[in-house]
Amino acid sequence: MTDGKNRNNIKIGDEVEIVQKQDQRSGDLTNGFVKKILTKSSFHPHGIKVMLETGEVGRVKEVVEE
Repeated sequence: MTDGKNRNNIKIGDEVEIVQKQDQRSGDLTNGFVKKILTKSSFHPHGIKVMLETGEVGRVKEVVEE
């Protein structure tokens, strides 16, 4: 598993585990595929923000390796 703090680790279509805003306290992760990368900077300490194909938005905690 690759962490989601570096933008160059994440590509459109990758399977990722994200934490949504409302789940930050509980730490519940949502699994899905990246539709759009929303963070412009190359690094973010809490994870790169993405939109999943389902429309859910959150910060990437892990990139699921094939």
